[in-house]
Amino acid sequence: MVKMVLDRWNTEINKFTDIINSISDDQLMKEIAPGKNRGIYLLGHLVAVHDDTLPVLNFGNKLYPELFEIFIKSPDKAVAHIPPAAELRTSWKLVNEQITERMNSLSADDWFHKHNSVSAEDFVKEPHRNKLNIIITRTTHLCYHAGQIVLLK
Repeated sequence: MVKMVLDRWNTEINKFTDIINSISDDQLMKEIAPGKNRGIYLLGHLVAVHDDTLPVLNFGNKLYPELFEIFIKSPDKAVAHIPPAAELRTSWKLVNEQITERMNSLSADDWFHKHNSVSAEDFVKEPHRNKLNIIITRTTHLCYHAGQIVLLK
């Protein structure tokens, strides 16, 4: 089961990377639909969410903590200056390399241990709130936004 989940994660990371590498900076600046998020915001949002995965899974500190305020706490266009597309593409690559490196160091049993966003008491009551579940939900989240980004092509 762990292998299936991690294979799906890796496949979706690679697909999304291919999508954002096939879209120009100008295309990323467009809204997905009138009045909706721009592609660059969604890219930054995914970088920030994946960056947050590092401490949640006890893989280390965030690499880009400054992105949290811009791309998670604030809606698109609320922050005047955001990182350029090239920088976000690089951050996407680096944060996912860190996650992959750490993921590969875990045993199958490690994936069923609690993550850092659940208390020990709650984990006893809800053991499904484990590290593998974080990867499942993050993969679903990635697929949702990938479906939006592809509309820019």
